[in-house]
Amino acid sequence: MFIRDYEKDKEIIRKVILGPNYTEKLIKIADRDEIILSIDLDDVEKVDPDLCAAIVNNTKRYVQLFCQVVDEILPDFRVRENVSKDKLDVFIEHRILAEMRNRQEENQGDLSAQNIATKYPPELMRRYELYFKPPTTQKPIPVRQVRGKDIGKLVSITGVVTRCAEVKPLMVVATYTCDSCGSETYQPIGSQSFMPLERCTSQECKANKTSGRLSLQSRGSKFMKFQEIRVQEHSRDVPVGNIPRSISAICRGEMTRQCAPGDHVNVSGIFLPINRTGFRQMVAGLLADTYIETHCISVTNKTLEEDEYDMTDEEFIRMIENENININRLASSIAPEIYGHLDLKKALLLLLVGGVDQNTAGMKIRGAINICLMGDPGVAKSQLLGFIDRVATRSVYTNGRGSSGVGLTAAVMKDSITGEFVLEGGALVLADQGICCIDEFDKMLEADRTAIHEVMEQQTISIAKAGIMTTLNARVSILAAANPVYGRYNTKKSIEHNIQLPAALLSRFDLLWLITDQPDKDNDFKLAQHIAYVHQNCTQPKLQFEPLSIKVMRRFIQVARRHNPVIPPHLTEDIVAAYINMRNEARNNQNMTFTSPRTLLAILRLSTALARIRLADTVDRVDICEAMRLIAASKASIQPNQEDKPAVSKITKIYQIIHNMAEDRVVNMADAIERCIILGYSNDDIEEAIEEFENNNMWSVTKDGSRILFV
Repeated sequence: MFIRDYEKDKEIIRKVILGPNYTEKLIKIADRDEIILSIDLDDVEKVDPDLCAAIVNNTKRYVQLFCQVVDEILPDFRVRENVSKDKLDVFIEHRILAEMRNRQEENQGDLSAQNIATKYPPELMRRYELYFKPPTTQKPIPVRQVRGKDIGKLVSITGVVTRCAEVKPLMVVATYTCDSCGSETYQPIGSQSFMPLERCTSQECKANKTSGRLSLQSRGSKFMKFQEIRVQEHSRDVPVGNIPRSISAICRGEMTRQCAPGDHVNVSGIFLPINRTGFRQMVAGLLADTYIETHCISVTNKTLEEDEYDMTDEEFIRMIENENININRLASSIAPEIYGHLDLKKALLLLLVGGVDQNTAGMKIRGAINICLMGDPGVAKSQLLGFIDRVATRSVYTNGRGSSGVGLTAAVMKDSITGEFVLEGGALVLADQGICCIDEFDKMLEADRTAIHEVMEQQTISIAKAGIMTTLNARVSILAAANPVYGRYNTKKSIEHNIQLPAALLSRFDLLWLITDQPDKDNDFKLAQHIAYVHQNCTQPKLQFEPLSIKVMRRFIQVARRHNPVIPPHLTEDIVAAYINMRNEARNNQNMTFTSPRTLLAILRLSTALARIRLADTVDRVDICEAMRLIAASKASIQPNQEDKPAVSKITKIYQIIHNMAEDRVVNMADAIERCIILGYSNDDIEEAIEEFENNNMWSVTKDGSRILFV
């Protein structure tokens, strides 16, 4: 085994630190403008690859060597003479002056402040934190691949943050005062637990042959911010039949508050065992818990690819325009293996993109879109949920029967270090600013389902447990799938009877989409051919276009979500008129779906999501028309067959709409056409209705075609 020459390594370290990459950092640290000194191991590898490998294999020791070199050269980089001082600086200055005065009275040798300062531990004098950034060749690995051979090494893991403890002060240097001689003793602490000193060992106490009792002095001790986080491995890294593994990561100083529960992170740090003493060591026996002493935390999105997308946003937008990527192609690329359901896939695309949040004074209106898929067994509801879970940059997939209210919201846990009660986020908290896919939504217990009510509208979770009263953010879109109670959906009964979900919960969904399995010879033939082809070739049949990859769709969603479109004032009247007409139809036809003020908010959310897909900053009339059409399509899927009811033709409905707009028996032609288009009628239907009722002498059109005159 090769033994390192640490003095030679210190010379190489000095050469690296004095390089051009760290000059400005050292100046800012010397002037107290910055605290973190991050050493990129790629810079070390360029100078000496063997030293870089040694740092990775023995990181704890090389942190000390780097700090020693920085302590030696840091005074030469000080630019400002008057540096802001903290209470420890004032404390140490007073002690140095007192020591110089005592030595002057006793006529001792060296009276310089620099010589006296050497008695203080370097940990007490440092005002910076040194961290290593791993080399680019070291890729993050799952938690379960960190083994015992990695003890003491610099490792990089990837996972999901499930718990963040409170930030508390951690003692780094303990300062004691002797009751007999008054001298001070300093004890650097290198672990999470320590044994306090009890007896003084100063020269004065030895000369008097006494051993004074030491008292801990808080104001002279040095403290550092301390936080423990829990990192759990990704579900894709868990082998079949195993449960996800997790590991504690200890964050100190400026590494604290870098992440929140639910974040997907890459954590780099030193893999170390926890040294226990006393009764805890007796209980643990020969076993030892491990943790990671954090050196670098980076929050990332959930991606299935290892490498990042190599295009800038401008290049990506240009590529979208060149390849004519529109809403139809994006929607068809959602689960292309599943046959049909284009309108439903458009709705799921809008759920991925989301609407725009509105924060007013004292009130917040959510922009997240909630969708509930209902239908007969075997219509690919779970497959759609699984695809959305893979595409979304941040998502959680759960099953209704296997999820409790605590598992969805938050659980109260006891912290292993401090012994305090802390909150550990559930599925809805971990999916914050993402999507929570809940399958078998109707199988959830009533007590557990009520936990979702607040999340779906207020986007928060209120907790009052074990003396903890707080509100957690749950800005999440919910995609639920439910089966009918009696096996197949009965169109003659209401939604509550079929799904057995309360109206208070169903009204919180922006779209309720029913997928029925109706026997149809032509449709069944196409579906059977599609399924047989997918089963034989493990891919979808050839389409008229090439489906977009998950990587491209995820990037498109990220680009689209950066836009915050607004609704112009001139479209407000059209939206209000469309909503009032929808309310009247629901009242007159005794509609089985819910039409409430939440439906109006759903129109606004869907319109802003459609504008985001166009990468626009303003909502257009086309977006509102498409939003109304999707809502009408979702309602039509739930409506029972009305074959026994007298059908009202489209041209009759158009006549009624134009008749209601008449003022003094005159209607502007352009306004009439716009109103009918917003309500979902095509130009052909409008032209047919105008010509039909003009032939029947119900109205007449002026020669220039600008107005309609009622007879």
